[in-house]
Amino acid sequence: MSIAFDIELDTCGLNCPLPILKAKKSLTAMQSGQVLKVLSTDPGSKRDFEAFARQTGNELLLQETDGDCFLIWMKRR
Repeated sequence: MSIAFDIELDTCGLNCPLPILKAKKSLTAMQSGQVLKVLSTDPGSKRDFEAFARQTGNELLLQETDGDCFLIWMKRR
């Protein structure tokens, strides 16, 4: 399943905490209700983005795995 998104952020090759930090920066620049799609190869991404959503109030819409890449959709609060 794929969700429409406003911005795509490729953090492949980066390890924790860089995918979260880059996502936070992107979400800050977005308007409420916009969707960010994050691509990551960090194996801790699933857990990290779940915690990030709880802490920030941004909505975690979907997480998928595509080979070695994790796809994360987040909606800006």
